[in-house]
Amino acid sequence: MAFKILRKNCCGLDVHKTWIFACIGITDTNGRTEYKQARFSSFSNGLRDLADWLAKYSCSDVCMESTGKYWIPVFNILEKTCWVTLAHPKYTKPQKGNKTDRKDAKWICDLYMCGMVKPSFIPPPDIRQLRDLMRYRTKLTNMLTSEKNRAQNCLTVSNLKLDDVFSDVFGKSSRSIIQHILDHPGEHFDVSAFVDRRCKHSVDEVQAAVDGAVSREQAAKLKECLQHIDQLNEHRNHIETEILRLAEPYPYQLELIRTVPGFSASPMTAVALISEIGLDMSVFPSAKHLVSWAGCCPRNDQSSKKVKSTRISRAGCYLKPLLVQIANAVIKSDKYPECRERYRRIKARRGHKKAIIAVCRMLLTAIWNVLSKLEPYSAKGYLEDKLTEHSVVISKAQGLELLRKRGYIFKDELSSASG
Repeated sequence: MAFKILRKNCCGLDVHKTWIFACIGITDTNGRTEYKQARFSSFSNGLRDLADWLAKYSCSDVCMESTGKYWIPVFNILEKTCWVTLAHPKYTKPQKGNKTDRKDAKWICDLYMCGMVKPSFIPPPDIRQLRDLMRYRTKLTNMLTSEKNRAQNCLTVSNLKLDDVFSDVFGKSSRSIIQHILDHPGEHFDVSAFVDRRCKHSVDEVQAAVDGAVSREQAAKLKECLQHIDQLNEHRNHIETEILRLAEPYPYQLELIRTVPGFSASPMTAVALISEIGLDMSVFPSAKHLVSWAGCCPRNDQSSKKVKSTRISRAGCYLKPLLVQIANAVIKSDKYPECRERYRRIKARRGHKKAIIAVCRMLLTAIWNVLSKLEPYSAKGYLEDKLTEHSVVISKAQGLELLRKRGYIFKDELSSASG
């Protein structure tokens, strides 16, 4: 079976840590394809040789797999002179049992030549740098949470119940008490000098919570944990300063994003969003494409009129947790009834998880429209009454139940309940 050749001169790259295998496919006017193959080092001089080799055959279309981080140096060199397409490995997977590095490069070239490779979204260099720092900040936050859990374990095994009387165990009051215990082991002291007047619990309750014994080994571990927590906080503050410097060229877009529900609290939330999806929404033909790219919609898995699965994909491993966290906060707020109402309606039928993903899709759709039209968010379209396209006949009881589900409360029912 012959496929239609869409690219007459293109190259496929099989990227490894040390070596890069390249294969150029050149198709003449008679439909015959000639292949040129070579191997290059992944060092910088080898990548420059690869660029010269591609220019020798007038090849400006290149396709390669996204293998770990090894594709990034290749992309940085070739994007200056070529149109580089980055493909997910699942779209370029070769047949088992007939596979070598040179055959992999030729297979990628053949797929790309026939237009059978789906390109991945690669943001511009400035957004890529911002994305790298934002993801590093996420790693630091996860490390900070893990270290706080280890410190909390030390307090728990020492029977110090500070988490019962303080909302933040590592806040100012609680931290001063912990430090005094470490500096004066085995000493009974009055906690009234350390407790802030805004503390919800009484001094006697706090005094009872610190009635424990810290062993020498647990004290040594706790000191290292607290020191590591301070270091991680300092590192994260430095990274945030650099992130805000990189985000300075986009004040207008950041302000527009902060009009979307859930993004107004912290400026870092809006920066985290643009670091993942960029600012140019023309790369996504519609809001549905953006939602699919972020992994917030059901997948297509159907055979013989039977739907096998509607699970969402694993895409958006950094963007999706951010959206879920925002969605969980938005549905509890009275400021955004459109999000809360959508969540409530879907949760009644499909459960909490599917309802939260639906709110995430709602937020992403709003973000796509905000960045595409460069207009602030408006809930007018969600709150307008949507009429049915055709007349639907229902009973009076069904109509009343429909109004109740939409949040309407009838005065006569309220008066009868109060009487």
